[in-house]
Amino acid sequence: MTKQTYLSEEANDDPYLSATTARFAVKVLGKPELKSNDSRRWQSEPHLRVSLDYVAAIFAYLSDQRITMYRLSSELAPYVSHPDLPQFHHQIEECANELRTLGAQARAQSLRLSFHPAQYIVLNSPDPRLVERSIWDLRCQAEILDRMELGPEAVLVVHVGGTYGNRELGRQRWIETYQRLPEPVRRRLTLENDDVRYSAADVLAIHEHTGVPLIFDYLHFWCFNPEHLDLAPTFQRFMASWPTEMRPKIHFSSPRTEMREVKQRNRNTGKLEAALRPPVWAGHADYINPFEFITFMRSVPHADFDVMLEAKAKDLALLRLRRDLANYAPDVAPLFAANGPQSEEEEPELISVSLGEE
Repeated sequence: MTKQTYLSEEANDDPYLSATTARFAVKVLGKPELKSNDSRRWQSEPHLRVSLDYVAAIFAYLSDQRITMYRLSSELAPYVSHPDLPQFHHQIEECANELRTLGAQARAQSLRLSFHPAQYIVLNSPDPRLVERSIWDLRCQAEILDRMELGPEAVLVVHVGGTYGNRELGRQRWIETYQRLPEPVRRRLTLENDDVRYSAADVLAIHEHTGVPLIFDYLHFWCFNPEHLDLAPTFQRFMASWPTEMRPKIHFSSPRTEMREVKQRNRNTGKLEAALRPPVWAGHADYINPFEFITFMRSVPHADFDVMLEAKAKDLALLRLRRDLANYAPDVAPLFAANGPQSEEEEPELISVSLGEE
């Protein structure tokens, strides 16, 4: 079966309080007029129905580009779980027909969809209120996928959460919360290794107690692997965590290598000044390093899985990788609908568009 690539979205120790990058829905940079969700403030009465119209237009673009996976915005239904705004709580049922229609469009395109809920979704928090709010959010996103009548391959991807001073207890709280999740959430939930708190070994341990399918994040594996696991056998264990009726998927990104510009206060003048700092390797690059990707794909030649590219250039990164594979790895290129050498002249033009943050 052909492997697929698609586009993406993205703690001090408590992920509820801060995140390393802004949580960001998928933007289409190759056609920047396309919106991924209704982002108006609550006073303007945003609605899921508006978001679904936007997503239908994105689906048409994905079809044109032969892209067959897409991560939906975690803000698709604005304020749907906000405890103080009950007027937004019934959007999903109000859009039952529209969701069914959009789901049929996705199935007609063989389009695999997913959610990567926001960083404040923390199932292992010691604060029961935060846990219940997280479950509420996940239940809403699972309901959207169910009302779209999508198969089990449409998943919710979460991280474990904070360590709160004790990783083992953090893992145990996640396991306990998982056991009481609503069935629609458990049916679609997957768990990803992260880059600073819960390693591949940690999520494998959680899988042993829960059976939750695991998302292998390539860059996170290299950034946080205190157990010094080898990549190949670890990757195979992640693949084996998926039920036979669910096609595994992974996340792949390349690290940023540029110097970072940061603001710091001059001790003598008290003024904020720009300073250059080395890169943080967990940061995602704009594009995918094709040689790193080719090396990885050749190391797992018999695996059957889908690939999400997490890159700041979004769809442009995917389209560039296809061309790079055609030029540099004709053995890998057919897996990703990249056929024959392609020239630099085929690079999409991007004018006056900020790549922003993930």
